[in-house]
Amino acid sequence: METNATLVLFDDELSPSQGKNIEDAIGTRVMDRAELILDIFATRARTSEAKIQVELAQLEYMLPRLTRMWTHLEKFRGGIGVRGPGETQLETDRRLINQRIKVLRERLQDVQRGRAIQRQSRQSEFKASLVGYTNAGKSSILRGLSGAQEIFVENRLFATLDPLTRDVDLGGHSHVLVTDTVGFIRKLPHHLVASFRATLEETREADLLLHVIDASSVSWEEQRVVVDQVLDELGVKDIPKVLVFNKIDLLEHDALLALQDRIGALVPSSIFVSTVADGGLEPLKRVLAGAIRTRRPLRNIFLSPSDGKLLAEIHREGQVLDQRMDGERLLVEARVDDALAGRLIRAGAEVSSNGKAPHA
Repeated sequence: METNATLVLFDDELSPSQGKNIEDAIGTRVMDRAELILDIFATRARTSEAKIQVELAQLEYMLPRLTRMWTHLEKFRGGIGVRGPGETQLETDRRLINQRIKVLRERLQDVQRGRAIQRQSRQSEFKASLVGYTNAGKSSILRGLSGAQEIFVENRLFATLDPLTRDVDLGGHSHVLVTDTVGFIRKLPHHLVASFRATLEETREADLLLHVIDASSVSWEEQRVVVDQVLDELGVKDIPKVLVFNKIDLLEHDALLALQDRIGALVPSSIFVSTVADGGLEPLKRVLAGAIRTRRPLRNIFLSPSDGKLLAEIHREGQVLDQRMDGERLLVEARVDDALAGRLIRAGAEVSSNGKAPHA
């Protein structure tokens, strides 16, 4: 080749035969978009879970392409009834890879079960998930909200592969569990979506999705569409969602005003934040506090002090702020959603909005 390149990259996923034919024609190593993204993920994986997910995706990508990798042994094919070493090695590799894929899938199922137990223990909490295009600033937002300086933040693609959850205190007895998730990208390889499904299950359990958008990116509109498509694939389109335009500190004043006017007319509930400006995350904190008040209003619950089963249910599925005796009854102040409030009333408890007369 004129440029003496040793590697040719394609911005699309190539079929095994396409990759082989192109390599044969140009005599140079070929890598498609999917393989490149998988390689980037492999360099970013730090935890055992992330490494399992990346290895599984790589092996599933590699399996149909083994023939291309062993073409250098084709000339050793044997005669009638005799297998050449290339074919034998190919069959051996296929068997070993299939065995490894089976082991990795079983490990991911264990991870999924463990996450399900964790989610069950957090059932009573209000949960928000940060989703968005890679490098939109989700980890920076989580660190800014929680104050947890150990959260890894770096200006690069796919800095975060594992979901990370932190408790965020919003003041006024309100707090929320916020989870950072793996970033999405245009034409994300389907192997990765499948492998990271256990991780992305966290998104399906959220009460609110915070779709983080890099306001300074010239292609933010395309990135927004990409994220929405992946969210639809995950089956979370019915979960309430707020658009969070991040990195507004990188925009000129006039450009920011123009963007705010435009977005305000299209999606009025959108907010604009910065993780580096003083008070830059206050709009997001207000949205989270408002979502909690709407979804889980503060209520007074009156029940018999001997009714341990109902009390346990309130603690398990609500957010208890205070409980004390009120005459002969136990008064529990808690944030509970409408479904739990209905079950409590049917079970004989008296429930009212905080400050109003109870009803049964």
